[in-house]
Amino acid sequence: MEGILTILLAGGAGERLAPLTRDQPKPMMPFGGIYRLIDLTLSNCLNSGLGKIYVLTQYKALSLNRHIRQVWNILSPELGQFIEAVPPTQRLRDTWYLGTADAVYQNMQSIVDEHLPYVLILSADHVYKMNYAHMLDWHVENGADVTVATTQISPSDSSRFGIVSMDTEYSIHDFNEKPPQERAIRSRFREDSCSASMGVYLFSTPVLLEALKEDAADESSAHDFGKDVLPRLIGRRRVVAYDFVDENKKEMIYWRDVGTLEAYFEANMDLVAVTPVFNLYDQEWPLRTSMPPLPPAKFVFASEGRCMGLALDSIVSHGCIISGGRVMRSVLSPGVRVDCQASVESCLLFSGVQIGAHSRIRNAIVDHNLKIPEYAVIGVDPEANRREGHTVTDSGLVIVHADSPGVSVQEIPRRPAASARGRAEPLRRGAIAG
Repeated sequence: MEGILTILLAGGAGERLAPLTRDQPKPMMPFGGIYRLIDLTLSNCLNSGLGKIYVLTQYKALSLNRHIRQVWNILSPELGQFIEAVPPTQRLRDTWYLGTADAVYQNMQSIVDEHLPYVLILSADHVYKMNYAHMLDWHVENGADVTVATTQISPSDSSRFGIVSMDTEYSIHDFNEKPPQERAIRSRFREDSCSASMGVYLFSTPVLLEALKEDAADESSAHDFGKDVLPRLIGRRRVVAYDFVDENKKEMIYWRDVGTLEAYFEANMDLVAVTPVFNLYDQEWPLRTSMPPLPPAKFVFASEGRCMGLALDSIVSHGCIISGGRVMRSVLSPGVRVDCQASVESCLLFSGVQIGAHSRIRNAIVDHNLKIPEYAVIGVDPEANRREGHTVTDSGLVIVHADSPGVSVQEIPRRPAASARGRAEPLRRGAIAG
């Protein structure tokens, strides 16, 4: 794996996750209580033996850049290893990144400088476990110029994905964007399934550089790998499909694009099942993140006559206090407090949230550091919440954010961040809170 340069695309604005992405980029969205979405892909990289990683950032990137610097500073520069955040620098254009391919094109000199035979292109906002070494083996064995990772899906889901069609030698001869079930080509890997592109691409470096220059010169291009670069290479270069091998080690293959509020919420809610499909607890495939210096979670009261703190079928992160409240089928990020007689059911609570006494919150996502007042009722009647001015999706999911009616934002001082090594970085004088 020393011959691979990894480029992680982390510059997306995440419009479909608004308003939760108003103040943070999509890769920094919480997952499973203590993780950020980008932690999952970076963990895949480290578990696969990758040690040269550029993270291309763009929108609202301060928190993401800080996260990479403080949490992912665990590789050895002496061995030529790095995880480096790269903002737009207008090297080759006087614009921001115009698309996924343009983002890589504008950093083409960094690729050339590394002198490595392969470049792996990844997205920072998918949930899956993958050993990229297997993909490299397939690329070499099949004499590929480009390898596209695919995952098997049911034909009934084809209208949600880009479907790959291939010949008996696994060479891709067409991409079909969101075809209906009756027109979805069946997979060569399994006849009752379709092969959907995962947005994971492995290029032989000379092929990538040539393709990026050609795409940059095309004024009609959207400068996107899936829409422009790869279709142009089909028939001219050997572009092969790779069938995703899931390191999650469950019967169901797990890969999720969490680009919508509903998909993001459902992926988090899956984690609170008795036997979740996505396994956070696999010691053989560790997921790394920061561990802020917070105390353990606490549940009170046990004394007679006091309301009892209780959490069932839930993830409760460090620093949480269930102070006489009741939590069911929910994910609580660090520092959440649920006060006496409050009820939280099927919710995703971001860090620093406080649920006031006697409140009832159901089927909701609550943004960072918000205080829900006492006796609030959210998510029980989504239509009533919509009339009140809350953000409510078509499925009835309520999004509670800083501009939601009745809530207040708590001023939380910034804590020193801990690295993935467990070492806290001291708060510097003049550091920006938040």
